[in-house]
This record gives sequence, C-alpha cells and structure tokens, in this order.
Amino acid sequence: MYVIATISHKNLRLYYEEGNGARLPHEQLKKIARMLSALDAVSSEDDIKALGFGIHKLTGNLDGFWSIKVSANYRIIFRFEEGDIFDVDYIDYH
Repeated sequence: MYVIATISHKNLRLYYEEGNGARLPHEQLKKIARMLSALDAVSSEDDIKALGFGIHKLTGNLDGFWSIKVSANYRIIFRFEEGDIFDVDYIDYH
C-alpha cells in the first residue's frame, strides 16, 4: 500500500507514476527514486525521522512541511497527515 496521496510537481508525479524522469535532472533520478520509495513505506513521524537524507521539519510559510535534501540546491518537500504523504514537491531551496 502506498502512502503518497498527492504530488504537486508535475514532472515528479510523472516520474513516480510512469517512471518517466526525462524532465528531472538525470544525475538525481536514482536518489529521487530512493526517496519516493522510502516515503511510500512510512507510517509515522518516527519513520520519517529515521529516513535520513537530511530530513527536517520546515517553519515559516512552509510550516507543516518536511524537507529532504536531494542536492545542494534542491529539496523534496511534503506534508504528513494521518499516515499519508501529501503535496510532494520538488523545489529549488535557495
């Protein structure tokens, strides 16, 4: 059973649903795939914290989101509610 309910980023959603990563940075695809697969397996905030990847909660206008470091500039962010992952996005953090 998958817990990723919604993905906001169009190209990330295409990669997750169809395996088409043509519009994402090629050098990041393996890491992104590992991250999405790991997110599919979480069932609690403790599971999220155990993922590594430089994961942490955000504050300010992104309060309620978690952030995972993909590269120096890029992050995958998401919300976790009642056992599901929502609003997954791929953003330039800087």
